[in-house]
Amino acid sequence: QVQLVESGGGSVQAGGSLRLSCVVSGYIASITTIGWFRQAPGKEREGVARIWNGRGTTRYADSVKGRFTISQDNSKNTVDLQMNSLTPEDTATYYCATAPGLLHLTPVYYNNWGQGTQVTVSS
Repeated sequence: QVQLVESGGGSVQAGGSLRLSCVVSGYIASITTIGWFRQAPGKEREGVARIWNGRGTTRYADSVKGRFTISQDNSKNTVDLQMNSLTPEDTATYYCATAPGLLHLTPVYYNNWGQGTQVTVSS
């Protein structure tokens, strides 16, 4: 079993920054991909960024490319999402999730999810 706990959400004005953190615990050896996703009210959950565990290989959604950075700290078992130049369109609940295979940003293939952290960006 894998447990995920997100933190770092909050409210910020457009143009600001936030850093989300996901603490990963449990059977970490089973994890191949760690991803960040978000879901706004009335919208489907969408992939934001993912990193392949221990490889450092990353991929981003086009909507966040150049503004968001995903990183992994193996010493702390955390995966962070640095979010810069935030816009109101980034407002959503952000989730981290893990998967046992080498995946990209399709939510349905991820089998462990955190409880989410709210990000609100005001104009």
